[in-house]
Amino acid sequence: MRDIRLFADVPLQTGLELPLPAGAAQHALRVLRLKPGDPLTLFNGDGHQYPARLLTADPRVARVRIETVESPTRESPLRLTLLQSLARGEKMDWIVQKASELGVARIVPVSTERSEVKLDAARGEKRLEHWRAIAIAACEQCGRNTLPEVEAPVTLAAWLDAHAPSPSTTRWMLHPEGAIRPRELGIDASAATELAVGPEGGFGETDLATLRAHDCRALTLGPRILRTETAGIAALAALQALYGDF
Repeated sequence: MRDIRLFADVPLQTGLELPLPAGAAQHALRVLRLKPGDPLTLFNGDGHQYPARLLTADPRVARVRIETVESPTRESPLRLTLLQSLARGEKMDWIVQKASELGVARIVPVSTERSEVKLDAARGEKRLEHWRAIAIAACEQCGRNTLPEVEAPVTLAAWLDAHAPSPSTTRWMLHPEGAIRPRELGIDASAATELAVGPEGGFGETDLATLRAHDCRALTLGPRILRTETAGIAALAALQALYGDF
């Protein structure tokens, strides 16, 4: 039987009996069709996982008992932040999902000069909740026990202005005319790395000037032009293969 992992946003500890949160209970009983006595694993983002067993399968209250705690090493040694220009609909969902699976520590959806997606405060809050749920589901699937931070949508310039890099932070923007490739970076795993990815059509001149003014250097992924939903994921995979835990 495959390992069934469910996120529970509550404190967890060995020996604890607790009701599953409503969403997790519905998934466990209606989708996975678990029965009393079946094993499952809970996690809450604290870096640990908690093997447990289902006690009751009442549709109103599904209770579990935590049997032990485990602390497998599944977080990337790289501290990666993805500054992803807003993409339409399912493309952005896919980016959040795959970036989470690839071990990114932080995802920042940014509005750029050429962004086609415009979000007001209400829509931005709704999308943020949706993207965080996607990140949680990705962690359930891939085995991560620490959730990536998904920040609220913001303009690229505003985020850069508010986040001065530390001396150990390196900033990169994907650009087809960049002179440096991933294998030439020589990333130190103890340093933080921030990667900016443009929208369809690439960064505009205003964005490029802003990025350069905030110490972002141009990184290329080769001679082919990649779509926005491909570029960042390809770069993250390359960095993990060269300097991370692939």
